Amino acid sequence: MTDHKNTRSQKTTKAIILSAGQGRRLLPLTENTPKCLLPVSDKPVIAWQIDALLTTGIDDITIVAGFHVDLIETLLLKQYAHHPNITILFNPFYEVADNLASCWMARPAMDGDFLLLNGDTVIESALLTQVLNSQPAPITLSVDYKDTYDADDMKVQLDSDHWVKQVSKIIPPDQINAESIGLIYFRGQGPQLFRDAVELALRHPAELKSWYLSIIDKLADDHLVNSCSVAGYRWCEIDFIEDLAKAGMLFSDQNQTKNGT
Repeated sequence: MTDHKNTRSQKTTKAIILSAGQGRRLLPLTENTPKCLLPVSDKPVIAWQIDALLTTGIDDITIVAGFHVDLIETLLLKQYAHHPNITILFNPFYEVADNLASCWMARPAMDGDFLLLNGDTVIESALLTQVLNSQPAPITLSVDYKDTYDADDMKVQLDSDHWVKQVSKIIPPDQINAESIGLIYFRGQGPQLFRDAVELALRHPAELKSWYLSIIDKLADDHLVNSCSVAGYRWCEIDFIEDLAKAGMLFSDQNQTKNGT
């Protein structure tokens, strides 16, 4: 696929990657290795993400890390030392909180347009370009479609104009239209709205165990969240060991050549 880069987005958009967790469902592979460092076609998951961002012109990247942060720091020193705007923010609460707390830690980086990525999703650069060139909205949720959705999918209900109505793992089957792939684009007033909502939520201790998509679900009630289809682009969420094999096939050298990336 050919990248059609969005010049404005290249200059103004940051990226925040949430990679604090261990990834216990991938044990024993993650016993001493963060999930984001597991290899896909001989390349760590987080390197796939960083390289895709750099290809689209985004080099201001904040990585929220926790479990074995030292190993992630070592990777950055070895492979990205010439990119000084790729930085690590340590989340010391990674064992007792979910990714909403990582978003709270990353609030200072949310001072303008930014992409928010789950640290376990392998993506291609053409997918990022699709999202960066999406219809302007305060918040844009990247979605894909399939025939059936399992219990672990983050399900999405859309209205007739493809704006998001709900994001949850427990949406009734007859209301599901898509799934979130773990990539959100915040523009205009979106960053401030999200940052304020995160700060308000974490005034309540119970929210430490919440996902940041619970915030997106609430903001969708105010018609603030549009969707962007990434159907046909390559991505793979790494939750289970079998996902590594799937991602390895999807992002093999042969598939990269076939897709022109």
